[in-house]
Amino acid sequence: MLFYHFMHRVVAPTSRAIWRPRVEGADNVPKTGGVIIASNHMSFCDSLVIPLVAPRQVTFLAKAEYFEGTGIRGAASRAFFEGLGAVPVPRSENRGAMAALEAGKGVLDQGRAFGIYPEGTRSLDGRLYRGRTGVAWLALTARVPVVPVGLVDTEKVQPIGTKIPKFSPKALVRFGEAMDFSAHYDRKDVGKARREITDEIMEAIQKLSGQETAGVYNERPVEDA
Repeated sequence: MLFYHFMHRVVAPTSRAIWRPRVEGADNVPKTGGVIIASNHMSFCDSLVIPLVAPRQVTFLAKAEYFEGTGIRGAASRAFFEGLGAVPVPRSENRGAMAALEAGKGVLDQGRAFGIYPEGTRSLDGRLYRGRTGVAWLALTARVPVVPVGLVDTEKVQPIGTKIPKFSPKALVRFGEAMDFSAHYDRKDVGKARREITDEIMEAIQKLSGQETAGVYNERPVEDA
């Protein structure tokens, strides 16, 4: 928690001054209570940009390797991701996807904000891919609202394959209005409900990001984040 406050009182203002991201709709994020922050995914820096500009702490999942390094570099990586409030999740688990969702539900049950990319992995061609229903599982199981987010130009700030963000152009982060799915909590056709909710969330993300839709799932490239 101490390093989190350092990140947001020192690192965040410095980062905003350097990269000058534009932010719209931050007031749409509920100030308290569990909430899902569902975003498109264009760059590795997405999981850094959103927590740095959000009006409250947003927890993302991160590969466990980021927390397990040794020496100065390992300690720095661990401190950085802990400062962002990231939760480590091993990717080698047999139930990896379910373990990730359960970790997310744990965050939401604590009344915190949890960030998720419904596409599952980064878009390599700039299109918005079909959402996977894990986001709806979280919304229905944790019974929390969803705030859609549209990221614009983050793939230009940190192109895939690069480690250092560029100084231009300025990325845009759009927070949409919170989506309430309480009318679906007690539906019997759970599978259909999850699909409908996910599609509604992806439609809201598309309106915020302006991306072309791919209409298919985005398969995870080997070693992708």
